Amino acid sequence: MPRLTPITGKADVPVEHHAAVDAVVKVFGSVRGPFSMLLHSPRLAERLLPLVTFFRDESVVETPLRSIAVLTAVRERQSAYPWAAQVSLARRNGVRAEVIDVIRTQGDPDRLSEDERDVMTYARQLLRGPRTDPALFDRLQRRHGAAWMVEVTTAVHYFALVAGVANAFDIAPPPDGDRLPA
Repeated sequence: MPRLTPITGKADVPVEHHAAVDAVVKVFGSVRGPFSMLLHSPRLAERLLPLVTFFRDESVVETPLRSIAVLTAVRERQSAYPWAAQVSLARRNGVRAEVIDVIRTQGDPDRLSEDERDVMTYARQLLRGPRTDPALFDRLQRRHGAAWMVEVTTAVHYFALVAGVANAFDIAPPPDGDRLPA
């Protein structure tokens, strides 16, 4: 049970914030998940929403690798709602079942491709400690460039933020969504 009553539509916010609800619906098709809580602060929700569309439509990080980074972030934060939502998206984006399973179980990524392994390891290191391995960072930067590094790093932290909101407000995953291990 969420800790606050979820915002589900315009009727739940003052008229001056209807545009914020409309913007969320335009991006997601409905108000759900962390944005059902973020809309308690409509101005904050409006400022965070463009990052969703940026990462979805404009990022230089290839979609499957971005999905791996995002899944790793929400798994590291043990966040059930964004995990379920992002697993569905990752599958549609071509992330292999084996990769999803390694992330889900927090397993050893050594048997994955170099890019899959490096992105997963980088995201884990970002969220587990204050610094990442310099050799890993340099390898990813040589392979993908500076803009890619900035965007993948920001994606990891943005989705860790989303996971934190989902956790803080006890947002349950959809009943048919992929589940994290207990």
